Amino acid sequence: MDRSGQLLKITLALSLVTGLCAGWNSASAQDWTGGSYGQQAAPNWNVQGRDNQGYPGSAQNWDSYDRTAYESSPGNPNQYRNGMPASGAPVGNYDPYQQYQQPVQPVQYQQGYPSPSSPETGMYSQDPSGYGSPPIPAPVTRPMNPYGYPPVNGRPLGGARIYDPPLGPDAIISPNPYYDPGRTADLTIRAEEAQTGRFQFGVGINSDAGVTGNIVIDERNFDWRRYPSSVDDIWNGRAWRGAGQGFRIEAMPGTQVQRYMVSFSEPYLFDTRVSLNLSGYFFNRIYRDWDEQRVGGRVGLGYRLTPDLSTAVSLRMEDVEISDPRVPGVPELDAVLGHQDLYTGSWSVTHDTRDTAFAPTEGHLFEINLEQAFGEYSYSRAEFDFRQYFLLGERPDGSGRHTLGFSTRAGFSGADTPIFENFYAGGFSTLRGFDFRRVGPKSGDVFVGGPFRVLGSVEYTFPITADDMVKGVIFTDVGAVEESTKIVWDDFDVAPGFGLRISVPALGQAPIALDFAFPVNHADTDQTQVFSFFVGAAR
Repeated sequence: MDRSGQLLKITLALSLVTGLCAGWNSASAQDWTGGSYGQQAAPNWNVQGRDNQGYPGSAQNWDSYDRTAYESSPGNPNQYRNGMPASGAPVGNYDPYQQYQQPVQPVQYQQGYPSPSSPETGMYSQDPSGYGSPPIPAPVTRPMNPYGYPPVNGRPLGGARIYDPPLGPDAIISPNPYYDPGRTADLTIRAEEAQTGRFQFGVGINSDAGVTGNIVIDERNFDWRRYPSSVDDIWNGRAWRGAGQGFRIEAMPGTQVQRYMVSFSEPYLFDTRVSLNLSGYFFNRIYRDWDEQRVGGRVGLGYRLTPDLSTAVSLRMEDVEISDPRVPGVPELDAVLGHQDLYTGSWSVTHDTRDTAFAPTEGHLFEINLEQAFGEYSYSRAEFDFRQYFLLGERPDGSGRHTLGFSTRAGFSGADTPIFENFYAGGFSTLRGFDFRRVGPKSGDVFVGGPFRVLGSVEYTFPITADDMVKGVIFTDVGAVEESTKIVWDDFDVAPGFGLRISVPALGQAPIALDFAFPVNHADTDQTQVFSFFVGAAR
């Protein structure tokens, strides 16, 4: 044999010996014949590598892995060169519930201490959940996949590194395919108690009640049992606070109306879902035909059945004084002159889904109130109120809302109802296009109201300015007040019109309302009023 043939044989022999030595070292490092896999290889899983995340491969054996697989894996700077985001998800549109065709087969593990079911291939028995955990020295509890779909294209969703492990080129080893501790952070949240007390001062004017002032002290975190122990408790706001109760003092002096009221509310009476409401008030009103003064109080218990549905019972006790009649000799008015005692008990059910109480844009309000008077007067009373709002359109940011609203109100009272408890209509709050309380039955020159009333309205609201400070309204109000449930259609009041809503942040949530209504049908005795306005409250 010539010299070249001998050199070839020597080269092949040396290559064979080198390959056998490398294979023997790899097999002995993994201890395939030890009976229980992981006795020697498992410690590598808990060694903190140079990324300090517990991935396989510590600072000592990092270089033994294929750097190409690492550089193309998620969670490193090179991933963007390959067009893959940091989350490890594929680039482009994809359906998370789609069944993907994976180019590689993930290794399947069992919980606890797994052992290879096939040492020749390195594959393990199927995990019941479909996804396995890496071999670890103690049982672990793996987080459930909240999305219910496997890693995409063989890459874990948490962005963990992908290696070329000794089990074969088609196997994937990941410490946890759904949780990456390297992408977590400790958060420090600082919270401060909100301001629960409020002092409010304002002035309002409207066509129904003239000029009124408004002074309010309101506390939404009141505690009647927390008495002050020093002046410092009062100065720093620690006194009478902390129980989540409500306390309100309101003074409303005015040219035609005066009202002074103190109210207390306990939202969870005796740690139950029952609420307690107490109020005492003084009310004085100068009407066109007489002066009326009421001093009394109310006790109520409420219960919220659902977030939108509630029910309540209440007891009202009042001393009513009627004085200074404009026209003497009216039987209904003369019968109630002086002081009258009024006691009533009521029950109500309310379902309210409106987005806001002031100028709602969607939702509805449904309320039924049944009341029974006893004592000096004995009569039954029922009231029904339904309001529905539809959102027709809005800007992409939620502003500029177009709203269509419908409302219907009806009430009936018994035959023994006194004149100061009758139903009335007319004015901005009930029937626009008519003067305040100048609709319905009359006795001589005095409007005495009636035991039956029905009101309805349809209103379309739309924005005028881009900031929603000025809005326009188009409406039609209808209604009637009758001495019985029989409606005289020739006297039924109908008034279409238009108006403006001007929102001023300094005046609060309620806008300034300016309306023009033009009655097209009404009784001869009704007194009309084209222009009405309201500042300080909503309709």
